[in-house]
Amino acid sequence: MNNISGSALGSTPSEPTRFIAPDHRANLARQRRMSRRIFTGVTLSALTTAGVLGTLPASADGGWRQQDPFTLGIASGDPTSSSVVLWTRLAVDPHVLDGRGGMPDVAMDVRWELASDERFRSIVRRGTETARPEEAHSVHVELEDLPADSEFYYRFRTGRYVSPVGRTLTTPASGSTRNLRMVHLSCAHWEGGWFTAYRRAAEDRPDLVFCLGDYIYEGGPGTGKIRTHPHKLCTTLEDYRLRYATYKTDPDLQLLHATAPWIVTWDDHEIQDNWAGEYPKDGVPTDAWVARRIAAEQAYYENMPLRRSSAPVGSSMQLFRRLSWGDLATFHVLDTRQYRDLQACHDGGKTWWFADCEEQTDPSRTLLGDRQEQWLLDGMGASETTWQLFAQGVFFAKRDITAGPTTTLASDGWDGYRADRDTLIDSWAQRGVTNPVVLTGDVHVHFANELTTDFWDPSAPTVGVELVTTSITSGGDGGDVVNGEEDVYAENPHVRYIRGRRGYVLSEYSTEELRVDYKTLPAVTVPDAEASIDRTYVVPAGEPSLHEA
Repeated sequence: MNNISGSALGSTPSEPTRFIAPDHRANLARQRRMSRRIFTGVTLSALTTAGVLGTLPASADGGWRQQDPFTLGIASGDPTSSSVVLWTRLAVDPHVLDGRGGMPDVAMDVRWELASDERFRSIVRRGTETARPEEAHSVHVELEDLPADSEFYYRFRTGRYVSPVGRTLTTPASGSTRNLRMVHLSCAHWEGGWFTAYRRAAEDRPDLVFCLGDYIYEGGPGTGKIRTHPHKLCTTLEDYRLRYATYKTDPDLQLLHATAPWIVTWDDHEIQDNWAGEYPKDGVPTDAWVARRIAAEQAYYENMPLRRSSAPVGSSMQLFRRLSWGDLATFHVLDTRQYRDLQACHDGGKTWWFADCEEQTDPSRTLLGDRQEQWLLDGMGASETTWQLFAQGVFFAKRDITAGPTTTLASDGWDGYRADRDTLIDSWAQRGVTNPVVLTGDVHVHFANELTTDFWDPSAPTVGVELVTTSITSGGDGGDVVNGEEDVYAENPHVRYIRGRRGYVLSEYSTEELRVDYKTLPAVTVPDAEASIDRTYVVPAGEPSLHEA
């Protein structure tokens, strides 16, 4: 059985981004700063070879490392109606303990191509980016002025090596209500099992993939029988770089990255289990903790298909941002870690579940922080799309796990920050948000929840839904029955569905309805398991409640 608390396997101790029409002069200035050159422009190869720019073209490397540098795959992300980010990271040996992937300590030229067909007979764009050692030889290509609602294929090239081909897209333009097919997923523990769920998600051919956190786990080597983490607990930049390199060698993960653009946010294990803003897990901030955060944030940026606007500055990183799918859907991507207060009734990290913890109701406590909350409220009010999606990491609905008059809630989720949750739910009516959908990960269990105006009143009206995805592998195979689920159903009538197998959530949005398939795998401790639909719900537009199909 699973545990309803969703304990993690192997756990160990500026302004927000706005996507607007591109400023061409600013783009040109940035291109010069980044030493980018377009193939059709003036060649800089002679200067580069001479070392004037401090880069080393792969064709002039004297035969360095005659190995494939694209061992970590490719990715794309954060698409808009005119732009998308392409990503890769060079590593000829992903398992080198210094986290550099066997790459020399010099910059490398990486060529890229974007085509309208998979065979690259019709090239739309091509150019060169510089992969720098101070960014782990990662590349983030921000393409702009692309046609809306278009499918593209992309690849990278350095020396005689060519990367795999990836598929990406631009989103529909304003005015379009074309259907959206997407998956959301979270919590992939290397030691928990095979990443088969990523492959099954790729086979569903989604338009978008939302990753809601725990892309990696930071713990040291455990006792996993499938595979084990390399080296040690992640605390330094080298550690985190190595950990991402390990995960990114997985072929199933690489396949899903190559299938569709990802929109990512983090949860806790990208840095440390249950960290909270300036506080580490034990609740005691130190200089060592700040250094660890800076290292982890740098590695996260290096390994995600994010824009330069999300690159870390000091010990902070801009992750909350807003994207859209024409007039059909708005995506509010939230950061539920960086700005929060310490968890209520914190006891040094011994437990996260507390009975009748009054501090959870303190109206001064925040999960989002004032700036992010105001940005969210303003964005909700300005949006006129059919659906508004809130992509975030932690459990949103009330989840009391104790039968009877005692209320036992988790302080790490929104139950521990009830004032912020109340503000958000109240604002839906105030701002005319008729179809809110909260996307959640973290707990390693599928949940389908109806969101009401008052979770303590069973007769309160439903105003939204929460779709909680189980884990990719965290918790091992899991099971159909989750320990304690009877009490959860009894104490939380808004919880409509619980399942503890591994998997992901597949959704299709239209102007008429949202159709949700909860996908599960029978096992992740054996490779190549098939995925099946365990439960389907339909949410009619304008009537935000769950109807089993």
